[in-house]
Amino acid sequence: MLQKLGFLPGFNKQVTSTGAESQWTGGENVRFRYGTPEKIGGWSQLGDSKLTGAARGLHHMVNKDGIKYAIIGTNRILYAYSGQVYYDIHPLVNPLGTAITNAFSTTNGSPIVTITFGSAHSFEAGDIILFGETSTFSAITGSNFGAADFCDKKFMVTSIPSATTITITMDGNEGGAGATTSGGITFFQYYHVGPAEQVGVFGWGISQWGGTSTAPQTTTLNGALLNDANGTGGSGTSITLTSTLNFPTTGTNFIQVGTEEISYTGVSGNDLTGITRAVRGTTRAAHSNGATVTNYSEYSGWGQSSVNTDTVAEPGMWALDNLGSTLIALIFNGECFEWDADAANATNTRATIISGAPTASRDMLVSTPDRHLVFFGTETTIGNKATQDDMFIRFSSQENINDYTPTATNSAGTQRLADGSRIMGAELGRNALYVWSDTALFTMRFVGTPFTFAFEQVGTNCGLIGMNAAVEVDGAAYWMSENGFFRYTGKLESMDCLVEDYVYDNLNTTSNQMVYAGINNLFGEVTWFYPEANSNVNTQSVTYSYLDSTAKRPIWFVNASSLFIRTTWQDSSVFGLPHGTQYDADTNTSFDVTGNTEGISYYYEHETGVNQIKLGVTTAIPANITSGDYDITQKVIRGAATNLGDLRGDGENIMRVSRIIPDFIAQQGNTIVQLDLRNYPNNTAASSSLGPFTVTSSTTKVDTRARARAVALTISNTAVDTSWKLGTFRLDIHAGGRR
Repeated sequence: MLQKLGFLPGFNKQVTSTGAESQWTGGENVRFRYGTPEKIGGWSQLGDSKLTGAARGLHHMVNKDGIKYAIIGTNRILYAYSGQVYYDIHPLVNPLGTAITNAFSTTNGSPIVTITFGSAHSFEAGDIILFGETSTFSAITGSNFGAADFCDKKFMVTSIPSATTITITMDGNEGGAGATTSGGITFFQYYHVGPAEQVGVFGWGISQWGGTSTAPQTTTLNGALLNDANGTGGSGTSITLTSTLNFPTTGTNFIQVGTEEISYTGVSGNDLTGITRAVRGTTRAAHSNGATVTNYSEYSGWGQSSVNTDTVAEPGMWALDNLGSTLIALIFNGECFEWDADAANATNTRATIISGAPTASRDMLVSTPDRHLVFFGTETTIGNKATQDDMFIRFSSQENINDYTPTATNSAGTQRLADGSRIMGAELGRNALYVWSDTALFTMRFVGTPFTFAFEQVGTNCGLIGMNAAVEVDGAAYWMSENGFFRYTGKLESMDCLVEDYVYDNLNTTSNQMVYAGINNLFGEVTWFYPEANSNVNTQSVTYSYLDSTAKRPIWFVNASSLFIRTTWQDSSVFGLPHGTQYDADTNTSFDVTGNTEGISYYYEHETGVNQIKLGVTTAIPANITSGDYDITQKVIRGAATNLGDLRGDGENIMRVSRIIPDFIAQQGNTIVQLDLRNYPNNTAASSSLGPFTVTSSTTKVDTRARARAVALTISNTAVDTSWKLGTFRLDIHAGGRR
């Protein structure tokens, strides 16, 4: 007989496949709408450029003339996107430029250029240096590198050999004898943002023992690493670097390339010897020549590395907002800048530091409609970074982003929160600002004079896991904590989640600042992108459907697809469709920085068709969903004389499935249907002998030959231009025997 297959919306990963009867247990690149699963929408790259570094901030705004801007902050450069073009608006430490002479030194056959300054510099490895126009350039004696190779170009700092020198890496090798003297040139230094990833800090003396807080030593690979157990060149147990300067030479030490950690036991010249690939729970991967190598063995503290730590080096991030047409951009734990989107030729101007504002803060936002600029985890003494207090709040006077000193005639003020060790983040709500510490939730409500803001603690044991892990939509705040998912609608609620163990059992809490929450208002979804246990960058996502969920049935689903990994997200309010960024840690090319080893980011517009379009290439977005096990219930009719009711055998009998009657809504292209068979819960599911089955829009039935005690249904697609939304499937099922 034909039986309808009905499944509850969302995934249930808290039970076994047998326990999840009439439910979905997992899938990739799918969503639920009106209670029914469907393939997610496609996405296409905006512009044709690859941005330097890891995108860690994204904000949309519109100027007074209606020009739309997307502001993208990577861990190296602040970009403004408009009209399919990316503009570098990153602030400069020395906006007028600094002249240097006799600064360049090269070696025949090497791409490395050493630059010597007249005094100590403040560059760190990975920072950006920009050279001025050709009018400021004089030739380099003994070098094939000339004005066209340096002027009006940006370079990534490769290493810091000394307090007065840096190195950069050219696109090609020096063909001359080697530079010994050179003429003058002007350089510009970009403000430092921070590392691309968040990692543990190892060593003696961390925290209470007074270790150092200098940046980890970095260099680059001199030769590619394959996805095998060997070193560079695909053989041996050594890795060749551009430089091993300041790398520990005794004991067991650790480096990181991409997301892989590698141990070594010795140093010979520029070689690390005695290597072991994929240590400390990481996964081995291939890495290209020139990829960034970071040594965390002596990042902080005395002595050699430890295998365990609860101290982390936080990544380079941005807090972005706007006050009218003025962009406000804060470097995480650093300075705050403004950029006028209304200015003539705005895209050819740079963000500049906000005079009078704090110089070290963890987060920032503009409070509206009262128009105060608020800093969180900021300085108690403005301009003195040593006074940064992670629980201290400071806000400007109304309509004045340069005035932060409270007086009787302004509305500037301060407040220190009590519950927690540090403020993690803040969000603008409908009636108040939400402020999270690592342990609690506070509201910050504008009340006017004389107090300006009223503060109230409204939740405990519900702290925010990362700076960007909270959103507000329709008067409700949703966030991810280390203790689960929460919602605040005037009262604090712990959210039931049927994928919670799946997420938290495989979550890298050491990289908690990577977690990024985004709203897709078109489908009523909140999605959290997060790093799994063996990764320092985002690898998975979990989504809550706030429109379709009910108190009895919250709808959650996860996505482990390598295609749908985002580091930032913005809803559709400005551009009409949601936007997101993707980070590729092992790619070392960008459109604007020579010698980039920080990886690159792509910027996408979502819900555009059914495919991925990246660098002009269209590829399929494979999608799949799998149900829990379905078994047959067989009635056994007892005679009236026995005085017994009907007895039911749940999975007692083997069932035979002879036909599938497919039902899709708006199917595009071919869809694959598979029956996964098992006789006992601990059996490995086996595919039907005649499957998988290809279903077209004109397929009326599929003949099968399936026999099992339990059957699970899998729907998938793998080709370009395919999409589907599931209707109500029916199976032709017959009861068989018990064996």
